[in-house]
Amino acid sequence: MGKASVDNFGDDDKAPSEHFREGSRHPLGLGSCGVEFLHTTRDHHGHYTNEELEVNLTHVPPVDFRDRLAFNSVGLLRKWFDLFTGWNNENITVNNILNRTIYLETVAAVPGMVAAVVRHFRSLRTMKSDGGYMQMFLEEANNERMHLLTFVRMKDPHIFLRAAVVVGQVGFGAAFLTAYSISPAFCHRFVGYIEEEACSTYTKIIAAIESAPEGSELAAWRTEKAPKIARAYWKLENGTVLDLMYAVRADEAEHRDVNHLMSGVKPGQINPLYNPEEKLDIMLSKYVSDLMKRGKE
Repeated sequence: MGKASVDNFGDDDKAPSEHFREGSRHPLGLGSCGVEFLHTTRDHHGHYTNEELEVNLTHVPPVDFRDRLAFNSVGLLRKWFDLFTGWNNENITVNNILNRTIYLETVAAVPGMVAAVVRHFRSLRTMKSDGGYMQMFLEEANNERMHLLTFVRMKDPHIFLRAAVVVGQVGFGAAFLTAYSISPAFCHRFVGYIEEEACSTYTKIIAAIESAPEGSELAAWRTEKAPKIARAYWKLENGTVLDLMYAVRADEAEHRDVNHLMSGVKPGQINPLYNPEEKLDIMLSKYVSDLMKRGKE
């Protein structure tokens, strides 16, 4: 079966496109249902390699009106976030970081859940399998929620921030649900650009922590242990807040690539981020290896 390249990914980008498929036929002849049955969530957080933690700040250039609309919308949203959270790239403080990340993660957890809910109801309505996409987006939404639950352990949000979260969630949630019902492709491109900004923000945070003078609040994060919930979720053991920031940035980079990829998925396509053939190859290799061992015995 032929492989197709991911729409708009540059030559230098490591897009998760190796298993991108045209059509919906499963290698075992099960159709897209096969992925539904075999799918397991891509919850590998805490198993990042050192290479995966060194995230590249990639960008997918807009190529049409849909992409430009998504890109410009994110630009406006970024300016609003900067204003509301008091963010200043030249003056990154512990308080600014926590205000920004707490609010940002309450918004970032919305798109994955909306996508999962829309696909869930579509599956019920059409009485067809979803091909494993719904579980993938649920995992994404939960991952963003874990970011939030971690950061609120580091700062208790004041009443005004909590109120802003409620307002933002209602407004953004309703708008995103409407937009996703009309054009999932636009929404995934939009989220892809949001995650590009998130990767940029966390890169600036990491740089600020690493370069902070000894004795400052930011410098303390180089040795201060991350909250217990974070150490358990990302399997950081004795990980520091700085280690946590690296892990969160790696999560955001994954969401960035996934959503840019999903923007080019055609209806009925097998989930490009799940490879049943590879899983089958591993199973068959193990089976043959076991047979050979038994033969030697």
